[in-house]
Amino acid sequence: MAKVHYFYSTMNAGKSTSLLQSSHNYEERDLNVLLFTPEVDAKIHDSFIHSRIGLKKPAYVFNEKFDFIDYVYKENKKRVSCILVDEAQFLTSEQVKQLCRICDEKNIPIMCYGIRTDFRGELFPGSLALLSLADNIIELKTICEYPSCSRKATMIARYDEDGEIVLEGNQIDIGADKYKVYCRKHYRELTKII
Repeated sequence: MAKVHYFYSTMNAGKSTSLLQSSHNYEERDLNVLLFTPEVDAKIHDSFIHSRIGLKKPAYVFNEKFDFIDYVYKENKKRVSCILVDEAQFLTSEQVKQLCRICDEKNIPIMCYGIRTDFRGELFPGSLALLSLADNIIELKTICEYPSCSRKATMIARYDEDGEIVLEGNQIDIGADKYKVYCRKHYRELTKII
């Protein structure tokens, strides 16, 4: 039986690299994969899933109105061996349910890669749904950016253009240069949020 997998982490942990490696593994065996990336990220990266180490691959773009059921059941004419979703935190709860239904009814593995929490330490809607519904939840690890710290990074802090920590604002603000990842201890000390 196929399963829904949720690979989560902070930024800079290799989520997109892992997704692209999974895609490559399927394609090496002449299996068809569908890759999806959110519209908010696609605008910056020309509809490519990209990794910081230079790998990239074109992907279908979804937004909050995109219907995965319609696409997979009606529009896509090829047999699908796997569905890979980058930046899965931007999925809606309904879209996560659609992906679960596709997995269950079509026996297609679904692999979602995303960030668990935002800069305020709050779950993204897609992450909340995936943590609730995925068959497998896998944490990808990276290291705290605080000087001389080697703990696992679990939190994301947002910075403004002056290098000051941002504590309020929209949940979504794309740009890797705006964020740093920290262990909970250093995130707490820097933000005073927890």
